[in-house]
Amino acid sequence: MAEDMKTLEETFRQQNKSCFILGASGETGKLLLQELLQRNIFSKITLIGRRQLTFEDKAYKNLVQEVVDFEKLDDHAAAFQGHNVGYCCLGTSRAKSGAEELIRVDHDYVLKSAELAKAGGCTHFHLESSKRADKNSNFLYLKVKGQVEADVEALGFDRFSIYRPALLLVDRQESRPAEWLARKVLGGLSYLFPTTMSFSSIPLQTVTRAMVSNTVLQSELKTEILENTVILTLGQSAEK
Repeated sequence: MAEDMKTLEETFRQQNKSCFILGASGETGKLLLQELLQRNIFSKITLIGRRQLTFEDKAYKNLVQEVVDFEKLDDHAAAFQGHNVGYCCLGTSRAKSGAEELIRVDHDYVLKSAELAKAGGCTHFHLESSKRADKNSNFLYLKVKGQVEADVEALGFDRFSIYRPALLLVDRQESRPAEWLARKVLGGLSYLFPTTMSFSSIPLQTVTRAMVSNTVLQSELKTEILENTVILTLGQSAEK
């Protein structure tokens, strides 16, 4: 599988495609960027965000950065033009930002960005969602995630990849005590019961590896939903 992936990456690389990342300052976005740079499958990578990011490593020197106001995205339509592939890692939580901000970031910003990306020529859009995302859910977070999945799908991308990971095992810079405790417990249990725990948690780096691997794979589906076990398998195959 690893050898096949290398061949697929080389074939993809020769197509000189470009991509953008939304949310590169967040935990998922940072690891996704590292993975893309390491595997070098794009000729150009653009970061779209609310502020300029600073990088010291020379590996980041060729990145393009577009600073936008998410409240006035129509004014920044040019930032979304000319990209073949888009990765959306935008997201917050109700506990961190409140209900209104959750809807604004996880739905409104995501959907508007997707609309501009589609108009700008993007053919493959990747969306980091959540396990049990459902627009009919009674839980606001899952409802918002499910609704934005449906709304982006309606835009009609040539290919739309939705990732629904379970609890992400990652050491966040910000403080979320309950989440930190859950990660520590589940992280330990995953070593003891790897098969069982694969349904409830996943290392963040495995998710980003799966996103990059899935980019070079062919799919007959316009919309594909990758649940946690599929993400785990795909991500682990890239580690070998």
